[in-house]
Amino acid sequence: MGKHSTKSRNKPRALPFLGFFFVSSLVMVTAVDPYSGTIASAQTVQVIDGPVDEFQELEIIEVPGDGQFERGGFKLVSGEGLLDLFIGSAPYPTPDSAKGFALEQVLAKGWDYNQYSCLVKLWERESNWRWNAENRSSGAYGIPQSLPASKMASAGADWRTNPATQIRWGLGYISGRYGKPCSALAHSDKRNWY
Repeated sequence: MGKHSTKSRNKPRALPFLGFFFVSSLVMVTAVDPYSGTIASAQTVQVIDGPVDEFQELEIIEVPGDGQFERGGFKLVSGEGLLDLFIGSAPYPTPDSAKGFALEQVLAKGWDYNQYSCLVKLWERESNWRWNAENRSSGAYGIPQSLPASKMASAGADWRTNPATQIRWGLGYISGRYGKPCSALAHSDKRNWY
């Protein structure tokens, strides 16, 4: 009987130690990003230069999430605090899709994947990437919602039905007016058009 009582007294001593170890582990997992092994914080800041004056001070701040356990995104933040928009990283597109063609074109312009993610969000908002999307009240047409629609003819005679032609025109428009897709998205978010 003496042996059993000694063992039962030793077991409760181990429980506080195991409890401390368990709680400490949870705290460390919360404080350290388990995917990269670094403290979870902003990874990069880039200034997006573009001809639209109020968004020239726009920054991309990559964050591990938006506070709701989303991963793989970034925030667009203007220098004056006019914009604080979380952009989820766009899923990698299938190569022979309109989004796949758009990614090729974005990278060919020297823009990064963040710019592609902004483009995806912008054109999902405008047309949901439908080549035949038409705004009945304004007449805007296609994936980039060109207004008037016939402006896209400068990119090719098949502008009414060819997503590639519409995407080429839309990227040219964004480049000429806003500099990059994230600046166009920032303008769209503030003004509800781009």
